[in-house]
Amino acid sequence: FENSIEGKVTRWVSDMIRFGIIGTSVITEKFLNVTLGIREFTLTAVYSRDLKRAEEFGSRYGASCFYDNLDEFAKSDAFDAVYIASPNCCHCEQAVLMLQNKKHVLCEKPLASNVREAEAMFQAAHENGVVLLEAMRSVFAPEFLHIRNYMKKVGSIRRVSFCYNKYSSRYNRYKKGIVENAFNPELSNGALMDLGCYCIYPMVFLFGLPRQVTGMCARLSNGIDGAGTVLMQYGDMIGEARYSKVNYSVVESEIQGEEATMLISGIASTKDLTIRYNNGFKEVVHFEQQDNNMEYEIRAFIGMIKGERSPQVYETASMNTAVVMEEARKQMGIHFPADKAEDKLITEKIVEKKEAAAKPSGRKKQRKKQTAAVKQKKEEKKKNISRKEAEAQKEATQPEKEVKEEQAVSVIKGQAESQE
Repeated sequence: FENSIEGKVTRWVSDMIRFGIIGTSVITEKFLNVTLGIREFTLTAVYSRDLKRAEEFGSRYGASCFYDNLDEFAKSDAFDAVYIASPNCCHCEQAVLMLQNKKHVLCEKPLASNVREAEAMFQAAHENGVVLLEAMRSVFAPEFLHIRNYMKKVGSIRRVSFCYNKYSSRYNRYKKGIVENAFNPELSNGALMDLGCYCIYPMVFLFGLPRQVTGMCARLSNGIDGAGTVLMQYGDMIGEARYSKVNYSVVESEIQGEEATMLISGIASTKDLTIRYNNGFKEVVHFEQQDNNMEYEIRAFIGMIKGERSPQVYETASMNTAVVMEEARKQMGIHFPADKAEDKLITEKIVEKKEAAAKPSGRKKQRKKQTAAVKQKKEEKKKNISRKEAEAQKEATQPEKEVKEEQAVSVIKGQAESQE
């Protein structure tokens, strides 16, 4: 069957969406465990650089097609959509390849290493009429909708502080000199990319792109950020993202208004909302939910494939998140290998502009010729005027000269007669 979403064609087989997966880590296991209760989901294909690993992992969840060649996997007709849970540095290349082969893509957060990659990914999705969605699980959970609805109770919002601080189990190994993926800048990782995105994405989803971004961080010995703060200036409101992989925090996320303050217990997976009003009254909302809230993003993604939901608002939030995070990283002095391609592109554009400025375009040349022609005409006109003025002056002085000559002749004549 086919369905049109805002002029774009999406595909699915019956009600069942056939999925492929890239990545066989713990996060993929959590993803697949929650899909057991989703009727429209079926796993059919698995990609891994190690074919044996793909077979061992995928067979536990009912997959029947296994690949260790990414191009062959992308061209396979065994699946319609793919979940990408590879290292951050691989997201763009893998996603674009899948999208170009007409596969819908649900990509783990953060979507991309930088803005350039995010733009390339969404462009590929648009050109091929398929869905690209960042798996930011928190904003698809029902609790996030309650946060949005309850925000009006706090009055005019003046400060928003979203926090995610969690001591990483891998940090102990890092302190022993063992650098795993979570603390490896070569893979576009670090505290901002891993946990900070949970704070920044809902911020820009709720309030849009800020006017100004200020980023600061606590750097570890290998140059990666262990913790950080990103301030976002909205004019009449201040946004703050505080995150860490090297310490815990007992401070909750807050939305502070002129009439009340909303306390949020866990921005990535909210259990409770508490609204404290200025008059001392307190309102508490508790949510019963499963520990794994990835189910909601999967259902939303399937709904977008079927045309039941629009992905546009999430695309905007993903792009705005990429913009804020890239600007924050630049201020923190955190650079990834993925940024080098962007730096090269910027350098090439600067060189092109300089060459274009040094070498006039055809239109500029034509304009230059026209200017020269006009100037030449003006000079010729000026010369003609000068010549005419000279001739007029000559004509004006001619009668006077003739009169003087006649008078001189008369005088000479008179003198000659007197002498006779």
